[in-house]
Amino acid sequence: MEFTEFTGKSVDDALTKASIQLGAASDQLDYEVIEAGSNGILGFGSRNAVIRARKKVEDPVIFETSTFEEPENKAVVDSDQTPSDIAKEFLADVFDKMGLEVSIDTTFDDIESVLSIELSGPEMGIIIGKRGQTLDSLQYLTNLAVNRKSTTYIRVKMDTEDYRRRRTATLENLAHNVAYKVKRTRRPAALEAMNPYERRIIHYALQDDDAVVTHSEGEEPYRHVVIALKRK
Repeated sequence: MEFTEFTGKSVDDALTKASIQLGAASDQLDYEVIEAGSNGILGFGSRNAVIRARKKVEDPVIFETSTFEEPENKAVVDSDQTPSDIAKEFLADVFDKMGLEVSIDTTFDDIESVLSIELSGPEMGIIIGKRGQTLDSLQYLTNLAVNRKSTTYIRVKMDTEDYRRRRTATLENLAHNVAYKVKRTRRPAALEAMNPYERRIIHYALQDDDAVVTHSEGEEPYRHVVIALKRK
């Protein structure tokens, strides 16, 4: 993976942004400081910190399939903190380093072992990121933080401003529009790269369409859905 440049008010701030965008904890990143940054004098002449970062290529984190199986019993957290406490503490630290004011509301279903997190604030566009990438990365990192102290797997669901529902509706509309084009031109069409969750939305949206078929091609993070006519 190539290095990507990140900026922030401080090196720690830039590193936090890198962790969120790359979907990895800071100790799982290789990075170098290009500019340490400066506060200047009375606010004048201040410069942002700049780093170059990428995920470490050695010793990747591998999750066993069983880790993600639906739990048969109630979630048990090996800590005095509840899953909600752990998530709020982790996210509050992240948002503080990013200089963002974010309200964090949580609901924990200990039967289904699902922790639902709703974020709100004046700068949710930054939290969502391009096509939800920042929100997905925050969800992933919060998942790691919560399950680090849990003896059973807890699924974390994070949303803000009803983004997940709106994104689902957008993708379903895209799927049907592209399927129509494929039928009209009789030529397959490749969609933009998407994460596994979004690719599933495309597949499900067209699973009952008798005229087209969908499949995924490529390697992560460039894996994408292809829509084509069914062979008769």
